[in-house]
Amino acid sequence: MYQPPHFREDDLAVQHDLIRSQPLGLLVSAGASGLVANHIPFTLYPNEGQFGTLRCHVSRANTQWRDLQAVDECLVAFQGPQAYITPNWYATKRETGKVVPTWNYAAVHAWGHPLVTDDPTWLRRQIDDLTEVNEGRLPAPWRVDDAPADYVASQIKGIVGIELVITRIEGKWKMSQNRPEPDRVGVTEGLAAQGGEAAVVGDIVAERGRGR
Repeated sequence: MYQPPHFREDDLAVQHDLIRSQPLGLLVSAGASGLVANHIPFTLYPNEGQFGTLRCHVSRANTQWRDLQAVDECLVAFQGPQAYITPNWYATKRETGKVVPTWNYAAVHAWGHPLVTDDPTWLRRQIDDLTEVNEGRLPAPWRVDDAPADYVASQIKGIVGIELVITRIEGKWKMSQNRPEPDRVGVTEGLAAQGGEAAVVGDIVAERGRGR
């Protein structure tokens, strides 16, 4: 990932927080099928390995797992909040006009050697953990055991597990850190006025500005 120094985020805890909040990762591999990418929900185990471990499952019909069996490394990309930045928000535009549009975003990339498994015990733990993390946010969480046992067993036969012990991880928070303070203030105000995800990006721009 292209990493200008002012956008780098090397704090592992911050990187992990983004993965937990945005667990739908883009799993990228290169194998017999060429370059393949699939959007897969991951569960992070932060205390396993130097940088943490990622686990997921894919449909047995998804041939990417076969490619993963034959490669030494794959990549998972996690996308955080993002928003378009118009030059109209910059004080510099009014002063010199020497500005262009850009895009603000946060992202984490994780690399590792993929381990592929169809062990039923491993898969049951993975779907239990994945369900607990995501259903735990709801007022009346659904549990895997709510489904009939024979049905769950049949579903497990149709999936394949993937484990990735992270060997390298990079974070990038491109949040107007390269702009002067008046421009960052304008970006924060402009994004706040849009609401939604743009306002979230605006909050991060303000926070990163305070940390300069």
